[in-house]
Amino acid sequence: MVGAYARPVENHSVPHSTPRTAAFFDLDKTVIAKSSTLTFSKSFYQGGLINRRAVLRTAYAQFVFLAGGADHDQMERMREYLSSLCRGWDVAQVREIVAETLHDLIDPIIYDEAASLIEEHHAAGRDVVIVSTSGAEVVEPIGELLGADRVVATRMVVGEDGRFTGEVEYYAYGPTKADAVQELAVSEGYDLERCYAYSDSATDVPMLSAVGHPYAVNPDRALRREAVARGWPVLSFNRPVPLKQRLPALSMPSRPALAVMAAAGAAMATATLVWYASRRKTTKPHLGLIGRSPHARNARV
Repeated sequence: MVGAYARPVENHSVPHSTPRTAAFFDLDKTVIAKSSTLTFSKSFYQGGLINRRAVLRTAYAQFVFLAGGADHDQMERMREYLSSLCRGWDVAQVREIVAETLHDLIDPIIYDEAASLIEEHHAAGRDVVIVSTSGAEVVEPIGELLGADRVVATRMVVGEDGRFTGEVEYYAYGPTKADAVQELAVSEGYDLERCYAYSDSATDVPMLSAVGHPYAVNPDRALRREAVARGWPVLSFNRPVPLKQRLPALSMPSRPALAVMAAAGAAMATATLVWYASRRKTTKPHLGLIGRSPHARNARV
């Protein structure tokens, strides 16, 4: 699992004596409405990385993905195709294209419900971890956009020339996602029985089974059957809303924060009353302003 994780996790003001918790999110069709990798196909074409035929093929793959999800065999074929497709790509150029088009392509397809859940988990002191089969060069910037604390994503082998070799270093898929969750629990001290996980695909049943609070989001048929059989809650996300159009989340401050705010408010009110009282004692009243000339009125501050 070396290099599988992107960024260090920050503890959101949770006492050290309390077991840490996290919320694990699949990305495609769980947090965003499309496949993150396939969404950039047009940008990769414009950047000269793929040809028109590849664009059409990825568009078809996106259609299949959105129509009903991809089963294990389809995911394996997609992995093999994308691995061969990206062989020889300059990694720096890929990252540059993703950075330049991230907000235009990804921001509008983020589910409002998922963004709200991420905010709620952070407000509750939980780490948010994106666990995605898509490549790290795509997932890591999306995770940063979403405010995630850590990202687990597929990593391709990069040669000494800075280009993809076409080989897969780490494939974040199926059981390996569950393995990543287990390893994070050990390294970060998560209590998995108190953790949450969200996914749309039956291939993520191992990850969902690893936590105490699994949720099926926009589930494919196989996951819906599994969720019903296991009594897992089923969520429906259907409102993609650009992040810039969302109102900031209104979360209740902690009790210490409330105490500080109350004290500050009381001090400000007291200071205002003292200032007002002293002003009344030292300042003569101005009477008969109505009827004075405009110049006289403007002279008073």
